[in-house]
This record gives sequence, structure tokens and C-alpha cells, in this order.
Amino acid sequence: MISTWTRAAGRTCRAVRGAPAPATYGLIALCTLIFALGPASGLVPGYGSGEALLSAQRTYFRHWGVVPAELFDGPAGAALTPATALFVHGSWVHLLGNMLFLFVFGAMTEERMGRVEFTLFYVGCGYLALLGYAAVNAASEQSLVGASGAVSAVLGAFLYLFPRARVTSLLPFLFFLPLRFPAWVVLPFWAALQWLAAGQASDGPGVAYLAHLLGFGLGFGYAWVRYGRTTRVKAAPAPVTEGEKQP
Repeated sequence: MISTWTRAAGRTCRAVRGAPAPATYGLIALCTLIFALGPASGLVPGYGSGEALLSAQRTYFRHWGVVPAELFDGPAGAALTPATALFVHGSWVHLLGNMLFLFVFGAMTEERMGRVEFTLFYVGCGYLALLGYAAVNAASEQSLVGASGAVSAVLGAFLYLFPRARVTSLLPFLFFLPLRFPAWVVLPFWAALQWLAAGQASDGPGVAYLAHLLGFGLGFGYAWVRYGRTTRVKAAPAPVTEGEKQP
């Protein structure tokens, strides 16, 4: 088993190094590997089943995720959890939703920024998005995990850098027909949906829409300040399935 994982990891590393967007694909590979080895994937028998598995998941998410009530009044190590939470996901749907958006929008954004700047941008904006969510919900005992804040920042930067790039969207009220719209139509519409959902969200477990909005705003603001109006690029079309199901 260990040798199989080692060979698979070696092949993945070689593929990432030769990819046109190594940071984007590396982040996707890292998130997928961490999820596969964690209790939420159901792939590791050592976590048990039934109640034992649920207990392992709760402990895992609380250890690596952001618990707002502990972030500001807990141990010093809690300050690292907004960074570790970016690489932890709660289910296969959660993971695949985030990684799909990162795959579609990350490569072009990374190509514009460069791999080092893009990686720092991704982690930094994701950290701040989760930190902002925790500050607003400082009394919450719920664990928050997922890359949505960081991925939303990539969407915000993409909107500023490639506003005219045409993306494919599947709209439920149009029977999921694939339609192509410019990014300046699709992404603000997505952000508006997050805003509406955030206003109706409860304090219990669910989607952290506020983290999405904070990440989106941070990403757009970073690209605006960092690159300015003269560097905006008219990009080739990029496909995407519109909508995100989990944080």
C-alpha cells in the first residue's frame, strides 16, 4: 500500500512540474491527497465506521479547521488554523466543487501572476477570508474547513484581469443549457448569489457564504491594486460550470 502511494505521488509530482500552471495543479493535487488520507473520504479503514468514523471526522475538523471561538481566545496555535483549513474538505462534493473552480480559473490567473505570487496570493487571501469570517462569528463553536475563500479570491482576480473572457455556465432556470457569457456577467452574478445566500444563512453548520464574499473582494482588490488598469488582458475563452455547492 505504501509503495503504491509513493509511486502515485511521484507520478503526480512529475506531472505537476511539467504542467503549464504548476501551482494550480499542485494545489489541486495537495488538497485531493489530504482529503483522500483523511476520515471524510472513507478510503482509510483505520478510522473505523459508524459512530467511530463520525467521531474521528469531528476531531479531525476541529483540529485542522477554524473554530472562531477558539481562534481569538484559544491557544496560540489556533492562529495557524485559517491556513490549514484551506486544505481540508468535508466531503467529495465539497472537494470537487472547489477544485473544479480552481482548475478552471486558476491556470490563467497563475499565468498572469507567476507561480510564486499566485501561491502566496491564494494562501494569503484564503487565510484572510477565513479570519474575517471568524471575526464576524467570533462566538461560533462550529469548525470551518475548505478552500472556498481562497478559490473565491481567484475568481475575483480573474474578473479584474480577464473581464471579457467567455465562460460556459449551466443555469438551472434554463434547464442547465450550456451558455457562454463574459466573465464580467458570470462572476458578479455568482457573487450576488453569495450575497443573497449570506443574508439568509443561519449560525449552524452549512456554507460559509461570507468567506466566499470576503475572498472574492480580496482577490479583486488585490488584482486592482497590484496590476492597475493598464495590465488588464483580453483572454481566450475558458470553460466553467457555474455554481458552488459547499464552502
